Order: sequence, then structure tokens, then C-alpha cells
Amino acid sequence: MKNYLKREDDFEKRRQHLAALSDEELNERFWELLEKTVDPMLDMARTHTTPSIERSVLLRMGFSSIEAKPLVQMAIDRELISKGVGHLVYKVSKEENIPVRQAGLEMLEGMHWDDLKF
Repeated sequence: MKNYLKREDDFEKRRQHLAALSDEELNERFWELLEKTVDPMLDMARTHTTPSIERSVLLRMGFSSIEAKPLVQMAIDRELISKGVGHLVYKVSKEENIPVRQAGLEMLEGMHWDDLKF
């Protein structure tokens, strides 16, 4: 077995600022720090997407991969991918009062893109 350097135990030193906190205060502190860690990731998820994510959403909406790929590309070409391609299809479906699948297929034919308003 290799010789490893033994790590000095500094646990007591590092926990001094927490030692006086009750269990309830420690719990609150934990959740505060967790929110600080997770908030940037949530913000990024709300404002960023990728073609792969958008294709995945469309697949779950019932489109084939052969249909999803060009739909995503059409949204990219129109600089609308940030809106979410599944959202675009859903929005057309509601505005036109047609099924989601029909909306997506019509969008593949070039229809409805100019009618989308944000």
C-alpha cells in the first residue's frame, strides 16, 4: 500500500462558527446555503436550452425524431429556440384550436411561424 499523508483533523476549528447554533438554526442555515447553490442552476435552466433538450421535449409530446429534428432547426433558424419548441407547438395548437400533433406537422410545412407572437 502506498504511503499517504495523514490529513490533519481540523473539524473543530472549521465548525466554530456553527457550534453555537441549535439544530433548527443549522437546518435553516443548510437550506439557505442550498438555495444559494441551486438558484443559479434554476435561473440557467429557465433561460437556456439546447437543441437536444428541445428534441427530447418534442419526442415526449409524440413527435418522431425525424419530425423533431427539423422542427428544432426551424425554431433555431427563426431565433425562437429560447421560447422552447414544445411551447411553440403547444401555443400554435391552442391559438388554432387544433391538436398538438397537427400543429407540429403544419409547422413542419412552414405554417404558423409568422403568427407566433411573444
